[in-house]
Amino acid sequence: MTLDDIALTFIPGLGVKGIAHLLELFGSAGEIFAASEERLVHDALLRPEIARNIVMRKGDAAAERELRRCRQHGIRPIASTDPEYPALLREIPDFPHLLYVMGSVEALSLRCISMVGTRRISVYGQRLCNDLVEGLAAVPRLAVVSGMAFGADIACHRAALAAGIPTIGVLANALPEITPAQHTAIAREILDRGGAMITELSSQSKQKGTFYLPRNRIIAAISAGTVVIESPAAGGSLITAQLADGYNRTVMAPPGRTTDANSFGTNALIRNRKAVLIRTANDIIEELQWEFNLSPEEAVPESTTSDLTPDERKLLALITDEPRTADELIHAGGYDFNTLSTLLIGLELAGFIRQLPGNRYERLKCNPVIRKTWN
Repeated sequence: MTLDDIALTFIPGLGVKGIAHLLELFGSAGEIFAASEERLVHDALLRPEIARNIVMRKGDAAAERELRRCRQHGIRPIASTDPEYPALLREIPDFPHLLYVMGSVEALSLRCISMVGTRRISVYGQRLCNDLVEGLAAVPRLAVVSGMAFGADIACHRAALAAGIPTIGVLANALPEITPAQHTAIAREILDRGGAMITELSSQSKQKGTFYLPRNRIIAAISAGTVVIESPAAGGSLITAQLADGYNRTVMAPPGRTTDANSFGTNALIRNRKAVLIRTANDIIEELQWEFNLSPEEAVPESTTSDLTPDERKLLALITDEPRTADELIHAGGYDFNTLSTLLIGLELAGFIRQLPGNRYERLKCNPVIRKTWN
């Protein structure tokens, strides 16, 4: 990264796609600034005023101020031409030329999985976050990516911290501030434990509350897949899913009850074949074909019922070769409805059973991913 890389982002009239276009033609920020005004107009098809702004280096003063501020706050700018820049993010047509990074730059090169969802996460959604992330902890060199927002985002970050997985927060504001401010302490813990905070915004970006959708494209593009934990019929997580689909990324979603408003969006994604239905972390691993990219030493082991709680094992023993209804399980095990529902959700998320039409439950023959912590 050079001062030219920062200066390029401060050229008046030159947006994200304009920078990507110039980089494709010239290869680097230095070569762009070395080009003549005539070439910028005739070869790059820039408007004359933008070409003059480049030739006159109108972004240099702002770039110098930004670089001083980065050094003051321990922020590292990464250019799209740097080897540390996330390879998948570089593939999209509107990639940000600069990422401002606090924490581990190496985290950007890990296997990334993006996880998003509603800000009004339910108990079911919280359980999904915990179980999916805990299961993914068996995958080496993994990072969980989300947006640091209330609800599903911060639940996924917390789940990653609990599982010992590095996690990356993508912000819609300039560093070193954290938005929302209530998550500043969590951000510090993420940085202390090998994660990172990233943004494309400089300290001189005018904050108008319009950067959340552009932020979502980074969440969608930086990972091989995006999991929508929970979403109502409309919301930012559905936009992230749409962006991920447009970038040819894999979109995944766990199903929810048809009567739950928090599941209207995720169920619609699955129904419209815009998302792959997942139940466990193993489904994510298989969908992204990560098992084929692991060495024998890294291979994900299978689990046994020892990974379940005693109550879950007791209930699983009641579900044999023939599917059983919830009423039959209540009668056989002496459960109340709420206890049974909680245990069934745990077994389903762990991949030991699945729900069938008629409120029946069937035991699965395959073993799901083991629940283990990151090494």
